Amino acid sequence: MVEKSPARIVVGVGGVGYEVFIPLSSFDRLPAQNQAFRILIYDYIREDQHSLFGFMTEVERRIFTMLMGVNGIGPRLAMGALSGLAASDLINAVVSGDVARLSSISGIGKKIAERMVVELRDKFASADILKNAGPGAASAGQNVKMADAILALVSLGYKQNEAARMVSAAGKGGEDLSVEEIVRNALRR
Repeated sequence: MVEKSPARIVVGVGGVGYEVFIPLSSFDRLPAQNQAFRILIYDYIREDQHSLFGFMTEVERRIFTMLMGVNGIGPRLAMGALSGLAASDLINAVVSGDVARLSSISGIGKKIAERMVVELRDKFASADILKNAGPGAASAGQNVKMADAILALVSLGYKQNEAARMVSAAGKGGEDLSVEEIVRNALRR
C-alpha cells in the first residue's frame, strides 16, 4: 500500500498504483503503509466509470454486492452504508426492518431504506451471511424466523399475543428450525 486515507487507498502492484475505495470498517483494519496485506476487490465497470472497491472481509464484500442489487443504490451509496454502520449492525437493521436506523445513513432516505428492507431482508437472514457477520447478526435471523412464524399463525386465525406465546414455546432451543418447523411445533402444542 503506497497511500491510505479513510475513504481510499492506493495499492502498488508491479510498479502501478491502483486507487481503491474502501469503507471505514476496512480502513480500521489496514496495516501500516508499505506493508503487505490482502484486500478483496470488487471491480465496478460501466460505460463512463471504472472503479475498484476494496474490503478486508468477505462479509463486507457480499453485503456491498447485495446492496448494489437494490434499485437506487449504486457503489458510492453502498460504500456509504458500510461506512455508516458496521456489517452486523447493517444486517440487524435490515432484518429487523429498522427503517429509521437505515435512514440515518448519509444519502439513504426513507424510501430507499424501506426498499432495502423489502429486497434484502430474506437474503440477509440467510444463515451463511449471519454466521459470518458476527454475534449480533445471528440473533436477528432467529428474530425474523419467529416474527414470520407469528404472522403465519395470525393468518390462520390466532390472535397476535396467543400466536407470540405459541411461537415462543415452540421455538425454544431450536435455532436451526425453519419457519415451517416452528409453525408445526406451535400447532402441535
